[in-house]
Amino acid sequence: MKSKLIALTAFLSIFFSSCDAVDDLLTFTISNNASIKIQSTSPINLPSEIITPEVTTNSSAEFENNKTKASLVKDVKIRSLKLAITEPSDKTFTFLKSIHLYISTANSEEIELAYQDNINVSSNTIDLICTDKRLDEYIKADSYKIRTKVTLKETLTKDVTVKAEMKFKVTADPF
Repeated sequence: MKSKLIALTAFLSIFFSSCDAVDDLLTFTISNNASIKIQSTSPINLPSEIITPEVTTNSSAEFENNKTKASLVKDVKIRSLKLAITEPSDKTFTFLKSIHLYISTANSEEIELAYQDNINVSSNTIDLICTDKRLDEYIKADSYKIRTKVTLKETLTKDVTVKAEMKFKVTADPF
């Protein structure tokens, strides 16, 4: 009886560790970028919305490069979202109080992607807090929209252009 219990325990541990190994083999990252322009006319201490142009996904090519296809993708989550000021080059995020980014497609509801509140940095890059929502249908789509809600704590004398670098963790089924 003891040997059966030991054998069962060994089998289960090998089975679960091999499932993790298979998931690791079928997990990869997709990167996308979007440009966000914060207008100098945005009000202070009041949220204002910015709609970016549609982001075209390269997911079909990424799926193919990773030897899978959209129908086999079982889980997509955002891994990181980094903002960097591209113009003016000497500007820092000291003007920003909070930022929230939302994602949507023509066929799906809008959900929050990432955010940062009470921003207190003096650099030209910032990492946002990513949500843990499933993003399968958004990344499988040909394109998606990013809506940004910002609250400023300083008056801007010039428009500020921000590049959003998004990295998505994709896990696919083997068959």
